[in-house]
Amino acid sequence: MSDTTPAPVDDTAGFADTAEVDDFGTVPQDEVRDETSFALFEGDEGRLDEPQRRAFVALLRHTYVSARTHADEWRAVLDAEAQLRSRLNDLFLELHVDRDREVAWKRQARSESQRRAFPTLLRDVPYTREETIVLVWLRMRLRADTRPGPDQVVVDRSEILGHVAGFLPAGSTDRTRDEARVASAVDRLVRARILLRTSDPDRFRVASVVEVLLPLERLLELDTWLRTATSDGGEVVDGAAPGLQAEPADTDDEGEPAA
Repeated sequence: MSDTTPAPVDDTAGFADTAEVDDFGTVPQDEVRDETSFALFEGDEGRLDEPQRRAFVALLRHTYVSARTHADEWRAVLDAEAQLRSRLNDLFLELHVDRDREVAWKRQARSESQRRAFPTLLRDVPYTREETIVLVWLRMRLRADTRPGPDQVVVDRSEILGHVAGFLPAGSTDRTRDEARVASAVDRLVRARILLRTSDPDRFRVASVVEVLLPLERLLELDTWLRTATSDGGEVVDGAAPGLQAEPADTDDEGEPAA
């Protein structure tokens, strides 16, 4: 005859591999994972997920973020534009997003009241004479190009040097100094990702972000200034173009693709 005595029932069945039950059969609160938390390290109270944080850092570190230079961060900007704008506003910065050109950048917020000055994280560093000449020329090249898609215009270092030479004094004999200044201008524009490196160290793609830096009305104003300065004195005087400011250039090449 078989034994029909019921086996003892394990009241904890179904909770294995989870958390130990308390006297009321519920999981202790401190053992429940907060699925809404974005914590990435101990003590982390941030409210952005990891892709959004990486986009936030990229916006702070670089002159701009684009679909070409930082594809993942650009997608995060599109997905969390409001959150990132809020975080930047907390730092007295403004977020600008151009979806047509697929580029996002920051600017220092300006107070509407002359009596209030905001603390700043950015320094306005004027472009030099050579940098201004190159920027205007690059913008002209982009304006003349009709091919679809961003960053399609390619320029050679020798083209840049030849163009800037037209604005130097006719009697200049220090060719080495002049070329060094142009080389320095090119290097800065490369660090700022206005000129994008290619597999050839002397060839660069022109980033469409230059259209943001120099909208058409600003381009015409600077072109007039350059022509007037050159015709009056035979050369563009040292110093920056009036009112043309730039943020500090990037100091690394992270995320920059070779074309």
